[in-house]
Amino acid sequence: MNPSKTALEIVHHLPPHYLERTLRQDVRAGLTKPVKTLPPKWFYDQRGSELFEQITQLPEYFPTRTERQILEDHAGEMAAASPTETLIELGSGSSRKTPLLLDALKAAGDLRSYVAVDVSDSALTEANSGLSRDYPDLILQAVAADFESQLQLLPREGHRMVAFLGGTIGNLEPDARARLLTQVRELLGEEGGSLLLGTGLVQPPEILIPAYDDPRGVTADFNRNVLRVLNAELGADFDVEAFEHVAVWNEAEEWIEMRLRATRTMQVQLPGAGLEISFDRGEELRTEVSAKFRPGKIAAELEASGLTIIGQWTDAEERYAMTLAEPS
Repeated sequence: MNPSKTALEIVHHLPPHYLERTLRQDVRAGLTKPVKTLPPKWFYDQRGSELFEQITQLPEYFPTRTERQILEDHAGEMAAASPTETLIELGSGSSRKTPLLLDALKAAGDLRSYVAVDVSDSALTEANSGLSRDYPDLILQAVAADFESQLQLLPREGHRMVAFLGGTIGNLEPDARARLLTQVRELLGEEGGSLLLGTGLVQPPEILIPAYDDPRGVTADFNRNVLRVLNAELGADFDVEAFEHVAVWNEAEEWIEMRLRATRTMQVQLPGAGLEISFDRGEELRTEVSAKFRPGKIAAELEASGLTIIGQWTDAEERYAMTLAEPS
């Protein structure tokens, strides 16, 4: 039975209380370091998701619309280069760009199913309900899983394309990127398949920094939202407005860093994590890295994971790349 024809059933691979436990672990590990950090996945409660949608509409923030334009222009070429029976989208979120790929893959004649993978039940339900109306003949599957550690649990039937869009791979540091790409290679197996990867390209700081520090303050509000999440989920008492948003270009790592800078000395209680932490005035908490890539670096990281590029498309200004790779 096609699950899209009945109430959507989400296949849950996340253990009970997984998100709550992982949040506590990340907070304990990151906020007790000499240089405090948090992973960017904790921006995204409902308010955080709404703020990010606003960011994607800002004139300074080009990655989302640039990736969409590349798909509009070249999805047919991507589909022709990698005939696909099952499209698997990692971190699918709202799946707003997904129809561009689905249409191209359907036109190529082989597509039978779409698998959305995300940790958020609400995102999976919203995305798949819309797709079920527009693609009544497509088998839709929703999988609640952590793509960093649970790729081995995803479907392996037929020729698969794994789509990892939005430049999200840039939020992972090099070791984590290497692990993920290796796991994707294992998921593709020997039956044939491909990875479609979206990556931001290295640009001058005067182009990149405004994309992460807009004059309207939307990105600043989004950045501070991680503190609201900690207040809500862990009973923390962050004074959210006492932190200012900072975006810097790390030339050595070739990534943007988003940080929150304490504007005064403070003590913060996080009872849900069993922590009390202090901030000095001017101390910074790193909340996100967004790595940018050069074409040679993309190729090298894919090759190291057992994947070979079979196609690559960029926008006219070469700010963003979509790379199609298959097992070597």
